[in-house]
Amino acid sequence: MTTHRDRFPIRVGALLWPQQTDWAQMSECARVADQVGLDSLWTWDHLLAIVGDPLQPIFEGWTALAAWAAQTERIELGLMVGANTFRNPGLTAKSAVTVDHISGGRTWLGLGGAWFGYEHRAHGIDFGTGFGQRLDWFDEAVAGVTTMLAGGVVTSEPGARYDFAELQHHPLPFRGPGRLPLMVGGEGERKTLRTVARYAQGWNAGGSVEHLRHKVEVLRRHCDDVGRDPLEIEFTTNRHLALRDDRREAERVMAAALANNGSRHRIDLEIDFLGTEEQVAHQWRRYLELGFTHVIADLPSPFDRETIERLPRLRELVAAG
Repeated sequence: MTTHRDRFPIRVGALLWPQQTDWAQMSECARVADQVGLDSLWTWDHLLAIVGDPLQPIFEGWTALAAWAAQTERIELGLMVGANTFRNPGLTAKSAVTVDHISGGRTWLGLGGAWFGYEHRAHGIDFGTGFGQRLDWFDEAVAGVTTMLAGGVVTSEPGARYDFAELQHHPLPFRGPGRLPLMVGGEGERKTLRTVARYAQGWNAGGSVEHLRHKVEVLRRHCDDVGRDPLEIEFTTNRHLALRDDRREAERVMAAALANNGSRHRIDLEIDFLGTEEQVAHQWRRYLELGFTHVIADLPSPFDRETIERLPRLRELVAAG
């Protein structure tokens, strides 16, 4: 039986938290990630800090990606994930294609329904009546963006959230019509995973093996319903991840970075990937059995350059095993 491992290579990425940092750190670590051969580089899309004090310094996502696109050469780039509520979907598509051209075709369009009410209220951004409504908006937005990126024309139905009128975009993605992949983040079983099944080339989810095993089964059912092969979708997962020769030192490094951001997260060795490359590879293989071929190191500031430099070795171990 064909599996995700047969369809997708083992890949490693880094997600640099854009809060409680400065641009010099974000820029330098992006170049390092590119130079050592990481496959992907991500940041958040938030206007206020989401860990600890919301008024900590934080940078905006799309402008950060544009700068990274100009500073790097081979690594893929994306938001994990963009908040649909922040922008008109046409503007989102235009931003994504612009960054895609700056990067020479290395951009992912990451999207999610949005969840952080405080930043919406503070900025006066419509947060809707609840999560269900935001996910309806999200599905409508993803459908429109998918059509735009493929070179189609979008006109909204009466009563829709958006009011597109014969909307068409140029230029198209750098690699051609429809060739700017969509990453959807989230695990909602009724709506989000249905949107993944219908439109996404990548899916991002987190949690324990048991939790994700159930979510994968739900996604497969949605894929069956819409006539989509789930093996067309790359499964990705973010992990607090630190690589050291001693697990206790890896735990210390991660705990210090989290504390620097005001996080109250307690280290959980069932979910956090901390230790030597061999120890982390053993953890990853349990998720690999579910199809998660792409692991992204979730890195609070100060960014752990040693882990970034050691991630390619982790990829080699898992690929060889």
